[in-house]
Amino acid sequence: MKTKFLTLAGASVIALSSMFAGAVQAAETIKVGVLHSLSGTMAISETTLKDTMLMLVEEQNKKGGLLGKKIEAVVVDPASNWPLFAEKAKELILKHKVDVVFGNWTSVSRKSVLPVFEELNSMLFYPVQYEGEESSRNVFYTGAAPNQQAIPAVEYLMSEDGGAAKRWVLLGTDYVYPRTTNKILRAFLTAKGVKESDIMENYTPFGHSDWQTIVSQVKKFASAGKKTAVVSTINGDANVPFYKELGNQGIKAEDIPVVAFSVGEEELAGLDTKPLVGHLAAWNYFMSVETLENAAFIKKWHAFIKNKKRVTNDPMEAHYIGFNMWVQAVKQAGTTNIDAVRQAMYGQKVKNLTGGIAIMNTNHHLSKPVLIGEIQEDGQFETVWKTNKVVRGDAWSDFIPESAKLTANWTFPWVCGNCQKPKFIN
Repeated sequence: MKTKFLTLAGASVIALSSMFAGAVQAAETIKVGVLHSLSGTMAISETTLKDTMLMLVEEQNKKGGLLGKKIEAVVVDPASNWPLFAEKAKELILKHKVDVVFGNWTSVSRKSVLPVFEELNSMLFYPVQYEGEESSRNVFYTGAAPNQQAIPAVEYLMSEDGGAAKRWVLLGTDYVYPRTTNKILRAFLTAKGVKESDIMENYTPFGHSDWQTIVSQVKKFASAGKKTAVVSTINGDANVPFYKELGNQGIKAEDIPVVAFSVGEEELAGLDTKPLVGHLAAWNYFMSVETLENAAFIKKWHAFIKNKKRVTNDPMEAHYIGFNMWVQAVKQAGTTNIDAVRQAMYGQKVKNLTGGIAIMNTNHHLSKPVLIGEIQEDGQFETVWKTNKVVRGDAWSDFIPESAKLTANWTFPWVCGNCQKPKFIN
């Protein structure tokens, strides 16, 4: 009996020692989750963001890591499957024990994972332009809100410099981001005196490929004698046949300009851009911007990816800003604890790649510049307009009545994502 007891006790000690060793080993790295589609309709856009995160992690490790530890990137593939995003988010948080997650592209994928991050109190950095109308203490929105992209783009097209458009075609992929953004744009256009009869709205599924009929409808709508512009919230690989069809039907930018919110350098890389010259995109960053910070970023990207033909784009800059802010916040907090890092995030500043400083506000949105660029033959954008200063991202649109009265402020003691705005706030 005594021998048996000692054997059991010894086994218990070994088991406990193994568990302790495992825990110590797990704590030897700081884990960063990467939640981007590497297959499916969104892979055209998201694969590059996975590569961007690997580059940023590698670069930080060359600087000595973080808090004396190496950073480990944990990559999963939600495969452009929106419910799978939630499963993969749980896998990152519960199985891999990541300290933070950088990922998602579409708003439907973000909506899928949002309950996971809130229930498990984890942290997500979301790097893509979105429709607003959301505020979560577990998400930092480093892409553009509508007042940092959609509204300025339409204001530009309404101006004399932008062609003084009077009729509007709102084309989008059929999910939450395009529909909500266009709800905001309809309200904005109506407030500017645009009639309902001068607005055409159409949605297509992800991966839509047959654009002949829709582009013909756009041409017919634009033949009414008023200057017409197209606002595109088409996402993913559907942009390739859409732009090809514009060229096939001879739609030129000087006749019917298209401004896109989800088309950047990466999406144009596989296209013959000659027929698209002059069409527009609105972002907070373009690869063509000439700053020392951007030149250094592009050089590092090409060295990492080992291909000088690979382009950079706006969501890459958003990950660059978000990752560096997170690193700074972890250093400031002295820990990767979610609640501590969250508080340390407020007021973090990082030089953006287009000049100036990106600032993280207490509503979990950045202050960033807004740029509008024209497509060039080489697939790059020439900036034709930009804001004089950074624009503070707004979680709640002033053009939707039920949202205009709301504000977000996640600092103690406010801690609220949808509070009524105080009367002294305009």
